[in-house]
Amino acid sequence: MGRPRTNDAAVRERLVACATEMFATRPQESVTVRALAAAAGTSTAAVYTLFQGKDGLIREVRDQAVAGLFQDLTAVRGSEAALEDLYALAAAYRHWGLEHRHLYTVLFGGAQSFVPSHRIGDRDPVRPLVAAIDRAVEGHILAGDTTLIAVSLWVALHGLVTLELAGSLNGTAAETAFRSTIDAVLRGWAAPSAFPGLRRTDPAL
Repeated sequence: MGRPRTNDAAVRERLVACATEMFATRPQESVTVRALAAAAGTSTAAVYTLFQGKDGLIREVRDQAVAGLFQDLTAVRGSEAALEDLYALAAAYRHWGLEHRHLYTVLFGGAQSFVPSHRIGDRDPVRPLVAAIDRAVEGHILAGDTTLIAVSLWVALHGLVTLELAGSLNGTAAETAFRSTIDAVLRGWAAPSAFPGLRRTDPAL
């Protein structure tokens, strides 16, 4: 009687999980197919059979990260207030990053980095954010190019999440930094008529 065939789905899942952690915590060039296979308890042949090699496995990890972030951001219920939606989306982005630290690191600075571009695809993880910014610009709440505003907000969010993941920000300091930084970015792009409203949370102004 022959040996039972390995469950490809289970092996695939283990390889992706191991690759996610290894690519997020080690230099890409140091992660070999042999090391990935050993960590997942399988053979190097499985990496090539299931992913066509290391690059294919990297793409799979990144695709899962993109899908996860996109799912969480699209789950944010929209409202008639574009500005409130932007705050809610920023909070959802931060929450996803903190809850999925390895996927976040791979997506935004690990083995294969992600850079927002002028072309936003239907399943681009920042698409919900861009859509809310579009509404804010059309409603004369924010003034400027949508892509530039989106990149500014993403840079601020990425910096905050990265500092929190590194342990440089935590607790009350992290919460305060998040609120004040997002406020500052949105004020910077605020239309003149909306500027007083965007400053309402700052008692000194």
